[in-house]
Amino acid sequence: MKTGNMYPGVKTWNPLGGECPHKCSYCSTKTMMRFPEVRYKYSGGLRLFLTLYHNPGNKDGQIIFVCAQNDLFAKEVPDWMIKAVMLQCKIYGQHTFFFQTKNPARYLKYLPDFLWDSILCTTIETNRWYPEIMQYAPHPELRSAAMHKITGFQKHVTIEPIMDFDLDEMVSMIKFCEPTKVNIGADSKHNHLPEPSKDKLLALINELQKFTVIDRKTNLQRLLI
Repeated sequence: MKTGNMYPGVKTWNPLGGECPHKCSYCSTKTMMRFPEVRYKYSGGLRLFLTLYHNPGNKDGQIIFVCAQNDLFAKEVPDWMIKAVMLQCKIYGQHTFFFQTKNPARYLKYLPDFLWDSILCTTIETNRWYPEIMQYAPHPELRSAAMHKITGFQKHVTIEPIMDFDLDEMVSMIKFCEPTKVNIGADSKHNHLPEPSKDKLLALINELQKFTVIDRKTNLQRLLI
């Protein structure tokens, strides 16, 4: 397990291998396929690795990002795999587990399996639909609607990589999720994504911080210059 770049200070734990079914064009895992061990682990069918049975932290009380390089709650992931990962979370309950998915509707089925202090997050890069980029991921509107139904847990939204959006619709979509925190980051892998202007981005931040905490990631600075 290692500290991830996506959330500084948060440990990543990646027991789920195979190709992510969403196949988003900007996927960070794809950029690492030049490394043989990454190519082996994240190619082919979905499968669990022995890291599932290892303590995901090196000290108590850490925040652990579960399946940072895949999407545990994609509809193609078998139930038994999700259950196996959730069981290990309970075994290592001294940690706080952070989950992130583009299919939060599937969270609803497993709410009884999450530890009480789990953090449930979804990715909403924009309110718009860019099919050539988002591929097989659920529409952002569906992600927002599912997050709204979740109660009793700390909820986050990650807007990364942020893509061009419609301000009013984007703010409404994020607010509907009722997040305690919103993480905002930009494309750092040179994927040539459609991106918002500086003024539009600042307007979004201004509106979001009226009802939630904003965490600007370091890679966002490129769009704010």
